[in-house]
Amino acid sequence: MNRRPASSRSLNIAFFGSSLVSAYWNGAATYYRGIIRALAARGHRVTFYEPDAYDRQKHRDIEDPPWARVVVYSGTDAAEPRRLVEQARSADVVVKASGVGVFDELLEAEVAALERPGLRTIFWDVDAPATLERVRGNPSDPFRAHIPRYNFVFTYGGGDPVVRGYEALGARRCVPIYNALDPETHFEVAPDPRFDCDFALLANRLPDRERRVEEFFLRPAAALPELRFLLGGNGWQDKAMPPNVRYVGHVYTADHNAFNASARAVLNVARDSMASVGFSPATRVFEAAGAAACLITDAWEGIELFLEPEREVLVARDGDEVARLLRALTPERARAIGKASKQRVLAEHTYAERAKQVEALLARPDDATDDATDDATLTATAP
Repeated sequence: MNRRPASSRSLNIAFFGSSLVSAYWNGAATYYRGIIRALAARGHRVTFYEPDAYDRQKHRDIEDPPWARVVVYSGTDAAEPRRLVEQARSADVVVKASGVGVFDELLEAEVAALERPGLRTIFWDVDAPATLERVRGNPSDPFRAHIPRYNFVFTYGGGDPVVRGYEALGARRCVPIYNALDPETHFEVAPDPRFDCDFALLANRLPDRERRVEEFFLRPAAALPELRFLLGGNGWQDKAMPPNVRYVGHVYTADHNAFNASARAVLNVARDSMASVGFSPATRVFEAAGAAACLITDAWEGIELFLEPEREVLVARDGDEVARLLRALTPERARAIGKASKQRVLAEHTYAERAKQVEALLARPDDATDDATDDATLTATAP
């Protein structure tokens, strides 16, 4: 990745998120790593603050990286995040990500309250549809009052429906910063016998995804007993499954490429909130493309902005359609779809491109027009 020109200003960024060093019960890890590594490659300095919570520090899958400083704080002592937010006041940019998991309300309030000339504050929402649903449903939700105080709301996805939702709640500026590919970490590898199968899914068990996993993965497995299905992710150990489904538990990030490369096709299943809003490609979409895997995704609005259906991705509206696609999918067509998706993503959807978008937004004066970043912004417009 090319470094930022020396004549441009290097930003000091403080980032409060769930975890940078552990993907354990932390689906945002790949997203954080991709964005932050790309920002560092452009000359910016990032300190990532994460709590010692949910056993993530016991399940690290990377060491502290050279492209970010990691500060781990107590998951039980509220004085620590307060102290660290005050320490971060000297940064150029302070980010509070959604879903840290502990002290979220405290961090939302403390970061929103930071004010000094030249400081930018960002609420970075990695599950914007769920956040908006929660806030709309509860007028007394404390986060509602903080939204207008942030300079920016960045979102993991959601397109115009999410942008309009945040603007209606008083956001000064809301911009989707979509998931993408980091080609340094997700790339083609040889198939691995550990993950050999016909159809694979990597997904943690979450309440707003489980029903869709049953429909798009377990129901096709029951309908296709002659095929081998593979399920990876946390929390499925007590789930009833057809006998042709093999569960492998948590799959560490270092094994994601082999997991994707070893199946004839892999599945992406959106969470309920993201599927309903659309324009929300998961990290798994780009990880699969980087490994040149053939992806079948559940249907959601906006997929064509990222991958072309039938040529670069297969789209299913229910479990019956998944089963139909698998019956007809030859190894040759699967390879062709995987190669096409990789080519598209490398050309248009890398974290290097997303970092340029973030950099352009942060370089703008508060009253600048939207035209300043048109070239850097991927626009998703709902009909």
